[in-house]
Amino acid sequence: MNRALLPDELTPADARALQQQLRAALQVTPLPPDVRLVAGADLAYAHDGRCWAALVVVDASTLETVEAQVATAVATFPYVPGLLSFRELPALALAWEQLRARPDVLLCDGQGYAHPRRCGLACHAGLLFDVPSLGCAKTRLIGEHPALGPEPGEQVPLCDGDELIGAVLRTRRGCRPLYLSTGHRVTLPDAVALVQRLLTRYRQPEPTRRAHALVTRAREAARCDCS
Repeated sequence: MNRALLPDELTPADARALQQQLRAALQVTPLPPDVRLVAGADLAYAHDGRCWAALVVVDASTLETVEAQVATAVATFPYVPGLLSFRELPALALAWEQLRARPDVLLCDGQGYAHPRRCGLACHAGLLFDVPSLGCAKTRLIGEHPALGPEPGEQVPLCDGDELIGAVLRTRRGCRPLYLSTGHRVTLPDAVALVQRLLTRYRQPEPTRRAHALVTRAREAARCDCS
């Protein structure tokens, strides 16, 4: 893990400048053909600033959970739109350090290249952990796209002006789509194909869906302990 990519005591202006530097380091390369372990990442917050970060490693062939880790921290970076990685990565780094299984790919519940400075959470995390990464967000941050059909598997490009920044994928009929974009060392077609491979009957792919469930349970357990 390259801790220099997550320095302490940054101002929002410093963070934006660092994102511009990180963007220049991103690589768009095909995923290796033998991808097996995919880690899903998600976080949950309490009103007092505490956060819970989860990483759930899933076998992409069987969809079995190989490992799950949760870390707790206090978020010190303020909530600033477009700077989510500086708020969330310190806790995710703690969970990453606990992993025994080395993931082949990191799947983040958040943006990747589909970001105003083309360096969202998935991009920053991929560089920090030196792992192929992609963003799988439930909402759109920037960009426009054509109308999307109602059937699962339908997809359209997500563009910012003339630039292709991601893909919009319908995963369930009657549900809102997901917004996919590259992070580091992955192509957009590979990112879309991998997410589709990890889907079951739910809107979200299994690694991030399980990570979300895990942090939600951890936060609720902490509330019960404090009551």
